[in-house]
Amino acid sequence: MAERPHTPWPVRLAFQTSHKRLRVSFDDGAVFDIPYALLRRESPSAEVQGHGPGQKRAVPHADQVRVTAAEPVGRYAVRLVFDDGHDSGIYAWTLLRSLGEAAHTRPAV
Repeated sequence: MAERPHTPWPVRLAFQTSHKRLRVSFDDGAVFDIPYALLRRESPSAEVQGHGPGQKRAVPHADQVRVTAAEPVGRYAVRLVFDDGHDSGIYAWTLLRSLGEAAHTRPAV
């Protein structure tokens, strides 16, 4: 029987309000700072992503939002609540990892 590859697991979420970012630390040593704006623009909710290909919606003023709450969803995700009222995005750990990797490779603004 083939062994399943290890999927990195988050060990710490730290909300850095003054920097408007979420720092996610994984059990493989990777640490990513994900801007709140990126989290809001890439929310996995149907409100943002639509219900099919090509339906993604722009999020006005995403660079101004803050996360006001976070709630665990089972053992696989976290639901983020933003100060603009958006609260329907459920961020799986794999999505946070890919957003962290994307944020890490983007040039600083």
